[in-house]
Amino acid sequence: MIKRKTALIIVIFITGFLLGGTFFYFVSKPKQSIPIYRDIVEPVKSFSEIVKAVSPSVVNISTTRTVNKPPTLEDLFEMLPPFGNSQGKKWKEMSMGSGVVVSSDGYLLTNYHVVEQADEIKVTLYNRRTFKATVIGADPKTDLAVIKINAKDLPVASWGDSDKLEVGDFVLAIGNPYGLTHTVTMGIISATGRADVGIADYEDFIQTDAAINPGNSGGPLVNIKGEIIGINTAIFSKTGGYQGIGFAVPSNMARIIKDSLIKEGKVIRGWIGIMVQDLTAELSERFNLKEPYGVIITDVTKQSPAYKAGLKRGDIILEFDGKLVSESAILRNLVAQSKIGTVVNLKIWRNGELFTIPVTVAQLPFEVSLETKNYKKSQSVSENPFKGLSVIDLDPSMAKQIGADFEDRGVVVYRIEPGSPAENSGLRKGDVIMEIERQRITNASEFQRVIQKITRTDVMVLINRGGKKFYTILSSS
Repeated sequence: MIKRKTALIIVIFITGFLLGGTFFYFVSKPKQSIPIYRDIVEPVKSFSEIVKAVSPSVVNISTTRTVNKPPTLEDLFEMLPPFGNSQGKKWKEMSMGSGVVVSSDGYLLTNYHVVEQADEIKVTLYNRRTFKATVIGADPKTDLAVIKINAKDLPVASWGDSDKLEVGDFVLAIGNPYGLTHTVTMGIISATGRADVGIADYEDFIQTDAAINPGNSGGPLVNIKGEIIGINTAIFSKTGGYQGIGFAVPSNMARIIKDSLIKEGKVIRGWIGIMVQDLTAELSERFNLKEPYGVIITDVTKQSPAYKAGLKRGDIILEFDGKLVSESAILRNLVAQSKIGTVVNLKIWRNGELFTIPVTVAQLPFEVSLETKNYKKSQSVSENPFKGLSVIDLDPSMAKQIGADFEDRGVVVYRIEPGSPAENSGLRKGDVIMEIERQRITNASEFQRVIQKITRTDVMVLINRGGKKFYTILSSS
């Protein structure tokens, strides 16, 4: 009997303990969990660890260059013969920048403008050791350069994939603004794929609001994993200092440039031999595309890879090897970064149909411009889009004068009335009209015959301006 009572008491105790524990769990459990807050707090707590890991690979770069000092009034007497000359004096100019170690045996990556025309380059490591550096290779077209110091076993930061960046991601900028060594600032990714900024020829910048100032150039932009995802290059500022807009070369571009400079001493870029322009909403409608994305081929270089693959003027490139092409700057970078000899598949829109055309990438034989400017139409009150426009036949001597190829044919604009639709649409004297609504124009008579059949108030024309070909809309509405 006693054993039964004891067993019953134990059962009751255990049951009460379990019920009490369950009750306490549900009562004390938060009404709503906030996983987003936790995801934000945890990286913030680890920023100090990121800085400790990356900072040893960031270096201070100081350069000295000789420049001609403009003559002053005080120099006037010394400049008079036979005491001197009118060339002014030479003096030493000092500048500061940043860099990042990219290999343990002394190769460093920085901006081209940091070491441009430098007579002497001095590198100071994180542990305050100082070395003289030499330039291995430079690429002004991306504003990147590789320099080398005589050192071994240097700490190297890991590289991240800049293609995976998203707007709003946390980033840290590490560098030496105004000579303040190893300064760290925090911000977010404000935008990606910034082109036409006017800083370099090949642009695909990451935009960030992390504070970047003079002296940060060449330093790394890192993600919350401690990976380099960009090389800080420039700021947008009216004062010369930080105003919340900074630009960095994405890591995927920087790595290709870095590897090419170390291996070849120069950058070897891909080339397929086309000229393109961005696709506007008006042009998209004319080419029967539902969405205004892609780039229009305006010219194909003879005997180029594109020519041999069968690409034609008027083709619209939608994808480059599976990557969407929304603007000409993107295509330009994708082509340039492709390995020589590789075959890439271009998704093409041609006459209302989709095609996939393989093209073998060749080496860029010379610096050609892959893109033309995007010429937007303006408004006009005239009913006839060709009113006030006079043209003449293109002959060989005239083609030579205006920089056009006579074999391309067309008619030359020789007079434009002020305020006419042609002027408001951006046409200029000397422009060669090669097509009207996809119809070839070879002479003035053909031009007149075609425009007489035009009934609409906005017309698509192909223009050759000094050898650059582009489509634009001539509008009277």
